[in-house]
Amino acid sequence: MRTKDLQALLAIVLFYVVIESLGVTCPILFLTGVSCAGCGMSRAWLSLLRLDLAGALRFHPLFWLPVPAAALLLFRRRLPERVFRWGIGLVCVLFFCVYLVRLLSPEDAVVVFQPAEGLIGRLVSGILTADRS
Repeated sequence: MRTKDLQALLAIVLFYVVIESLGVTCPILFLTGVSCAGCGMSRAWLSLLRLDLAGALRFHPLFWLPVPAAALLLFRRRLPERVFRWGIGLVCVLFFCVYLVRLLSPEDAVVVFQPAEGLIGRLVSGILTADRS
């Protein structure tokens, strides 16, 4: 692994440690009120660590996919460009399709669409309410 890759990975980990310590579990959900495509991924892995495969799949059915995606990224230089592009493309398509299904499914309790609850929605609402006063 190159030094730049390791620095980027450490910066991401540090960012998430800081926001988690502030009580923000997902910055996208916090800001927008809309779950991200990876919503439930951490809880899925924690369920798997408790040997609860059904729970892991409930939290995110693609919880296992970051492992092969990371392998694609780590071995990118050793793979034919076409294999790398197809692999990353497949990962993106799978995440998008699962996200869309979960977003549109009223039974899914993990993925939410509540823009008014996000920081941006609350700020806009506060500004609009203040303008009416």
